[in-house]
Amino acid sequence: MPAGSTYKTKQRDIILKYFEKKPGVHITAADVYEHLKSKGESIGQATVYRQLEKLVDDGLLNKYIMDASAPACFEYIGMSAHKSGKTCFHCKCEKCGKLIHLQCDELNEIGHHLLSDHGFKLNPLRTVFYGVCEECCEKDEL
Repeated sequence: MPAGSTYKTKQRDIILKYFEKKPGVHITAADVYEHLKSKGESIGQATVYRQLEKLVDDGLLNKYIMDASAPACFEYIGMSAHKSGKTCFHCKCEKCGKLIHLQCDELNEIGHHLLSDHGFKLNPLRTVFYGVCEECCEKDEL
């Protein structure tokens, strides 16, 4: 475990196992709490929030804050692309709210351009492109 980590608890293990079954999926703390409650687990909301933050600190989850009006969401990363330094962006549909996880080499070029030409280092883990997803576009065409 990384320095500063706490010992493992039953609640931590339960939450981590839930995320391990959903790699690449963005999940809110409320989603975790409701799932565990539906499974009969005795765990409070505060414990869920606390454990999620610890898992982020330990590098097992990424936390995304898309905008001030939406709850933060978490994604299991384990030993995945984020740890290897690959760039990850997100697209959020302004109609249905879908969050799309996006790894795209062309977007890396934007980051290089911003740094070299404008002296600005982009944080891809906190970069969200807003627009309309393919499904909502298709609905609009009908």
